[in-house]
Parts: sequence; structure tokens; C-alpha cells
Amino acid sequence: MKQAEVPGDSPDITIVSTMYRSYPFLEQFLGDCLEALADIKCNYFEILLVNDGSPDDSLRYSLQRKVDISQLVVVDLSRNFGHHHAIHAGLQHARGNLVFLIDCDLEVSPLVLVEFYRKLHASGCDVVFGYQEARKGGLFERITGDLFWKGFNLLSDVKIPENIVTERIMTRRYVESLLQMGDRNLFLAGMMSWAGFQQIGLPIVKKQREGRSTYTLMRRVGLMVNAVSSFSAQPLVWLFNIGATITLLSFSFAFYLVFRKLVFDDALLGFTSIMTAIMLSLGILTTAVGVVGIYLGKVFDQVQNRPSYIVKDIYR
Repeated sequence: MKQAEVPGDSPDITIVSTMYRSYPFLEQFLGDCLEALADIKCNYFEILLVNDGSPDDSLRYSLQRKVDISQLVVVDLSRNFGHHHAIHAGLQHARGNLVFLIDCDLEVSPLVLVEFYRKLHASGCDVVFGYQEARKGGLFERITGDLFWKGFNLLSDVKIPENIVTERIMTRRYVESLLQMGDRNLFLAGMMSWAGFQQIGLPIVKKQREGRSTYTLMRRVGLMVNAVSSFSAQPLVWLFNIGATITLLSFSFAFYLVFRKLVFDDALLGFTSIMTAIMLSLGILTTAVGVVGIYLGKVFDQVQNRPSYIVKDIYR
């Protein structure tokens, strides 16, 4: 593990980003970071990159750049733990009085640090978060993105501004408070809203990523399930209400059939309706068991108390 001598006090700003298939972007990303830091006249900083088990040359290139960027810090995780876990690792190892979080895929240029920095100092708040006024991408990406945020806010007790992005600048006291949360099932957007403090938004425009995004449809669905189950028990309440409603309707229908038999001497017909009710009940029961299983899985993960990530090496 390579270690460099560092001053005893904290840097003014730490720029935190994660690397996964990021090699094509790193040269421009680092150059823009240095330009942004020069624009705000910050001489004491660190740029912290977390290698989230990237299979390309991201780690090799970032270590090479330490030759000309002494303030570059590389945290190498033992494997791929996922975007949110890698961000969490970056926040835990960041030492700056301010922490600027950004993805390195250049959908948002690091030059926006200047706007975030000035907004933070002008407002005196603890967090300036970025958000999109209009989502980028094609029709499918915009629709699924809107459905994600509307679905989360509908099902969750924690309300999050829609179309927020990774990019944000945070004070040290906010980051320390965020790290006190002991969640093992990480959904950082929800955690960051839940933590409170004064937070204001800054509209930014995201460019279309070059190359294929690592967030597939199935990963988006998985993120939605994890997000809702980590921050709300509302789906369980809805299942109870649905179950109670179906039970009431079933008793009412049974009473109706008995009434028809006693009063009009009707045969207890209605095979189609009965089979439909049975199939509907079975589907709802299976879904209910699955939802309860998801929550039990979350409890199991939390009780195991495994670390969110494992660091293989730190290069300072």
C-alpha cells in the first residue's frame, strides 16, 4: 500500500467519485476537477476515487496519475459492491471540511463545482444538491425515471425531491451525521433527505453518457424495491388493507349466495366467478408473502451486521 505524507489538518474540499468502467472518462474528469479547484482558488484539497471492482484499467490509470496529482487518493475495494456502497466508502474516507460528490462519467462536468461552492457559501446551508428540471435521455428513460421518483414518494414516508442527481456539496457536520446512520441496505438519496439539515437545490443539465449505462432496467427495478423497503413499511400496510377488503368482500359474496339459496332456492352456481376469486386471492397471497419476505430479508441483512464494503488498499 502506497502512502504519502499529508498535512495534519483537513483539506478544504474533498472531491469524491467512484470508478466502474470509468477509464475512458478519467483523464478529462481529473483535468476538469483541477480546473474547477483553481477557479475557486482552493489550494488544499484532495480528490478521492473509489475503485468499485472496475474490470478495466481505471485503477491502473488513477495510480499513474498520482505521480502528477499528489492530492489524489485511491480507495481500492476488494470487489464490486455497487454504486451506493462505493459512495459510502468514499464519504467515510473523505477528510475535507467540504465534500463534493460527483460521478466521473462526465454526464455532469466537474466544472459545476464552482456553482455548487458559491451557492453553498451564499446560502449558508449544509447541502446543495443537484437536480434536473427536465430528465435527459429518450422517452423510455424519462418515463421510468419519473415513475421511480413518483412511486418512491407515494410508497415512502421520506419525501425526496424528484429528479435529483448524484452531484452535491456537503459540509463536514452533515457528512458526519449521515455516516452515523447504521443502514446496511443503502439508498443514499433517501438517507440524505432523512438526515435533515438545511438543503437547497441547484438545477443542472446532464449530458448523455458516452457508451452504455451500467444501470439496466432490472437494476432500476431492484433499486426501487430496495429504496422503498429500506425507508417505508407502507407496502405492508397496503397489503393489510387489501387483505381486509378482500376478506370483507368474500364474506359479503358468501352471504349473498346463501341468501339467494334460502330465498329463491337458487343452485349455488357461478363456477367462473368462484374460480376467478380463488385465483385472485392466490395471486394476492403470493405477492403478500413475497413482500413480507423482502422485509424479512432486510432484517436478516441488518442483523448480520456485515460491513457495507471491504477495502483492499488505500493509496494516499
